[in-house]
This record gives sequence, structure tokens and C-alpha cells, in this order.
Amino acid sequence: MNNTIRATVCSVAVAGLAFGLSSCSETVDRVDKAVDETYEVTYEVTGKNVDSIDFHGGGGTAMKPKIESVATPELPWTKTVTLRGIMPAAVMPVAADPEGARLACKITYKGKVLDEQSADGLVTTGGCIAESPITG
Repeated sequence: MNNTIRATVCSVAVAGLAFGLSSCSETVDRVDKAVDETYEVTYEVTGKNVDSIDFHGGGGTAMKPKIESVATPELPWTKTVTLRGIMPAAVMPVAADPEGARLACKITYKGKVLDEQSADGLVTTGGCIAESPITG
């Protein structure tokens, strides 16, 4: 009997979690569609031995932004993009060979630094991610 109760409770919990996550995702999608304002950010990447740079380029949705990539970028690298609504700004430099790699990234909005990260000898800095300035 204990196993039956436990299985039932687990099933209800899993269903509730799935419904809650689905509901949250739907809410974010509705907000993303309702907030149609755009904003520009500038990504900057400096360092050495950077093999590629991935970044949110403005396409897609807040929950599924389109990731654009630049292979073997010339450093220092800058790119200004237009993002929409609640889509976060994000840029991630990657070094395949961490020996001697030095990576730094920065996201600016209207001259204000939203995020800045740096690392030495790592495969990636983890990148820079910033909340949409439209949200607050």
C-alpha cells in the first residue's frame, strides 16, 4: 500500500511540476510578445587565442534566442545588435586550447556596462549575460 501511495504522490508531483514549468514558459512567451520595444547593446571581446564567439543576435524569442557565431575572430571584436523585449543580451568567447588563452567580454547599453567578465587559461569565461534593460 505504501508503494501505491508513493507512486500516486510522485505522479501528481511530476504532473504539477510539468504544468508549472509549462505555465511559466507560456507566461514568458506572452510577455515576450507583448513587450515589443527594441534596444541596442554592444558586445566587446578582447584577449588572445579566442577560437570563436557566440552571441544573441536578435532573432528568435526570449526563451529561445537565435545564437549567432563568429569563427576565428580578429580581436578586439565588437558587435552592436538590436534585441527585442525581454530577450537577454549574451556573448560567449571560446578558446579550444586553454594554454595561454586570455578572454574578456563586456556588454554595454547606452554607455553603461551591463556585464563584464574575464578569465585566464580557461576554455571559456562563461561569457557575459545581461538582463534586458527594458525590464527594469
